[in-house]
Amino acid sequence: MLTINFSEFPELETERLKLRRADVNDINELFALRSDPKVMEYIPKPVATSIEEASEHLKAIDEKISSNEIINWAITLKGDAKMIGTIGYYHIKPEHYRAEIGYMLLPDFQGKGYVTEAIAEVVNYGFATMGLHSIEALIDPANLGSAKVLEKCDFMKEGHFKESEFYNGEFIDTVIYSKVNGRN
Repeated sequence: MLTINFSEFPELETERLKLRRADVNDINELFALRSDPKVMEYIPKPVATSIEEASEHLKAIDEKISSNEIINWAITLKGDAKMIGTIGYYHIKPEHYRAEIGYMLLPDFQGKGYVTEAIAEVVNYGFATMGLHSIEALIDPANLGSAKVLEKCDFMKEGHFKESEFYNGEFIDTVIYSKVNGRN
């Protein structure tokens, strides 16, 4: 079984980005992300309605990182500490050497290749450092932008699950993409 340990939080860098641990200085940007209906359109979670909700979310993320359940990075541009998005591994399944990747980006920074760049680095970290065998991404089938990004990052569509989740009083479909270490 995979051993997960984030006691020393890993900061990652790409050509244009720095991925670091989110902190209280990111509350306004985290709230901007989680309260934006456009950003949250394809994420089956409630839209944040207050800074306090964003603060509670950050606290929950910190606790889960400390207990090695997940890892989540703030995406920043090199040379600017302001958070422009988040990316991380959620639902890490150590017994299966598999984790789910998720990401979100403020609208002003979308369409510039930042998510593609961040995914490539986080996938590399997942395979090379964490020892993952496979990484999955669950998306709304209507989220064509995310599907294109995943395909650009060599994720393969595994399946389309009809009415597989119940959210906000209705059953919704889920599409799963995956990438296997050494393949794709």
